[in-house]
Amino acid sequence: QAQLVESGGGLVQAGDSLRLSCTDSGRAFGSYPMGWFRQAPGNERSFVVGVDWKGNTEWADSVKGRFAVSRHRDVNTITLQTDSPKPEDTAVYYCAAGDPWAPPNIGEFRYWGQGIQVTVSS
Repeated sequence: QAQLVESGGGLVQAGDSLRLSCTDSGRAFGSYPMGWFRQAPGNERSFVVGVDWKGNTEWADSVKGRFAVSRHRDVNTITLQTDSPKPEDTAVYYCAAGDPWAPPNIGEFRYWGQGIQVTVSS
């Protein structure tokens, strides 16, 4: 059973570095997709990025080019970072994971972390 725990986030200034990490402590092998979603105030939760076990990556157009993602299968961890956060990146960020061998597509994510608040001030 997946157990996703996020870390990082908090309050950052626009233009500072932002780094989020998530570890799946409930499964032994990283043969499943991991990714990030976010939910801004008043909005629905939206897809940010997904990475499958081979490293294939899917990005939301809204963040492509500004964020970077790293997947570390040996420790079941995924990180999301940017050196240019903007106030519109303010949201609760959720780590997500899918079943083994699934692609990193938005509909394949079934397991969720608790969410972590990120606030970007201007």
